[in-house]
Amino acid sequence: MGLQSTFHAPHGGADFLGWRKSRSGATEIVYDDGVTRRMVWRVATEAPNEARISDALRVAVGSLRVVPTLYDELKKRAIAIERVAG
Repeated sequence: MGLQSTFHAPHGGADFLGWRKSRSGATEIVYDDGVTRRMVWRVATEAPNEARISDALRVAVGSLRVVPTLYDELKKRAIAIERVAG
């Protein structure tokens, strides 16, 4: 089975998390709350492990406080990010 790259909140919210490859080949994480907030981070880790990113996103989108949980989960996995937009 392939890696999932997009996740939607199971608790009825419109929260969305996903990862993508930019045109330059960098891995980016995207958050959208479905109303007003859209945030994009670039993964600063060399050769990021996409399975570990997917695990972090899955856990974060399942929580009620998605963005703080995302930061915590990425930190646990030693995945460095830098904010690009939002």
